[in-house]
Amino acid sequence: MRTLYCGEVNESHIGQEISLTGWVNRRRDLGAVIFLDLRDREGLVQVVYDPDLPEVLEKANTLRNEFCVQVKGKVRARPEGQVNKEMATGAIEVLGLELTILNKSAPLPLDFNQENSEENRLKYRYLDLRRVEMTERLKFRAKVTSAVRQSLENQGFLDIETPILTAATPEGARDYLVPSRTHKGKFFALPQSPQLFKQLLMMSGMDRYYQIVKCFRDEDLRADRQPEFTQIDIETSFMSAEQVMSVAETMIRELFVKLMGVDLGDFPRMTYAEAMKRFGSDKPDLRNPLEIVDVADIFKDVEFKVFAGPANDPKGRVSVICVPDGAAKFSRKNIDDLTKFVGIYGAKGMPWMKVNDIDAGLEGLQSPILKFLNEESVNALLSRVNAKSGDIIFFGSDTYNVVTESLGALRLKLGEDLGIVADEWKPLWVVDFPMFEEVDGHLHAIHHPFTAPSNMTPEELAQNPVGALSDAYDMVLNGCELGGGSVRIYDQEMQATVFRILGISDEEAKEKFGFLLEALEYGAPPHAGLAFGLDRLVMLMTGASSIRDVMAFPKTTTAACPLTNAPGQANPTQLEELSIISNVKEDAQ
Repeated sequence: MRTLYCGEVNESHIGQEISLTGWVNRRRDLGAVIFLDLRDREGLVQVVYDPDLPEVLEKANTLRNEFCVQVKGKVRARPEGQVNKEMATGAIEVLGLELTILNKSAPLPLDFNQENSEENRLKYRYLDLRRVEMTERLKFRAKVTSAVRQSLENQGFLDIETPILTAATPEGARDYLVPSRTHKGKFFALPQSPQLFKQLLMMSGMDRYYQIVKCFRDEDLRADRQPEFTQIDIETSFMSAEQVMSVAETMIRELFVKLMGVDLGDFPRMTYAEAMKRFGSDKPDLRNPLEIVDVADIFKDVEFKVFAGPANDPKGRVSVICVPDGAAKFSRKNIDDLTKFVGIYGAKGMPWMKVNDIDAGLEGLQSPILKFLNEESVNALLSRVNAKSGDIIFFGSDTYNVVTESLGALRLKLGEDLGIVADEWKPLWVVDFPMFEEVDGHLHAIHHPFTAPSNMTPEELAQNPVGALSDAYDMVLNGCELGGGSVRIYDQEMQATVFRILGISDEEAKEKFGFLLEALEYGAPPHAGLAFGLDRLVMLMTGASSIRDVMAFPKTTTAACPLTNAPGQANPTQLEELSIISNVKEDAQ
């Protein structure tokens, strides 16, 4: 029906008769002449209908936005002075010779020229995706997946599929369960990731596996979370952490060069401990020049208990953020608003100090806590943060976690509010994560229970699990975790030790992971891997604010689909076949 896409018409086609198909983006009626902007997935082209073909002109007069049409016409150069440099096809136009209305459009429930609610956009997603912005994002996503495949296949990886219906695994979120009709009372789980299967593929001798795969997690949602999302999943045999990171770094660098013309350069490394100390986050945004500085040692002997208490507590932390030239930018109301903000993260207050004149000593400082501090500690503080006249210092003093989280969040907010976040790409590897974290008196795996410890024997790990570091790595870009992975446990004794530390009994381990534990008995190779969030990667590369804007048919923040009205009620017959009885009343659903 067409000879080429609208956005592909150019000056090389002048004089040619062509056929185009698409949607009416806009119609302009100038009386004797009608102009159409015809749109398809590759762009816009201007079509002109004039009085020389009155029947075609009359038909063109009936067109409205989003009518689906076929246009046959001759390409010609635009008249001098009418070239539109804002359009890729702005040097030419198509003189319309024939017009076929393939389908009319009812009045649109979306306004393409205004902001529409996200609920409405998702309900009429097929219309929303016609918008140029959305079309371009999905086209870009397709280019990303193509480039990923090319990069990994050039590095010797095989694309292998893993099951969607599987057994539940501990990945840190609730599973989506699928009842079995043939095995009454039993359930499959949708995979939170292909973790166990990709490890089994390494034990199968596949050596280098990848997959662009759907994953499912029943968790509370936000801008970068969806109940179903897509991973770039990678696993290797006989490769160290450094080699796996090199594979991943090569792939990401190639993506940015090929699709964005950006060379990310070599990725720096930073330990988890350093990231938390300097930035209050395990995914620090290095575009923000502000840093957290520890000052507990300075305030151990002061009489001000708000500082002295946490400073002398092994589980406490006293730290500051110094904002250059910030004193004049923060009124008392601004500071009060920031105090409320850090309160979200558990901070009970936020002392502050303005450095009005560094050369005037204590007289040049302004702070409600100045009277509680001695000159020696104040001078040591100013020296520690390299304070200058015009700076403002914000304090955090509480438990380690409260100070780290609150100042980490404050750092990001200050960077955004002050407009000091650089417009550039800042990649980073974060390494040396703790193996475990303590929650309510119990140890939990930071990544997952198949992550290997770094340079430890099973005996050493059992003796000091809290101090163990994992052989794990996360790739971070502009404060966003793109993906992460680890060296896997391939020794049965080490795996059993980790399970015991996590409180997983031998019986529970056998029930949940028996097939994996058995596979470790048959010459399992050393293996390692990682996974990237494809949706998050595309969101960053396109500048979208949510992964919903780079997915064709996403869910809302309540994990619902306005387009299909999913989830919906099941047919009673289906429930009976599955031996399921719902105790939810119909009006409550």
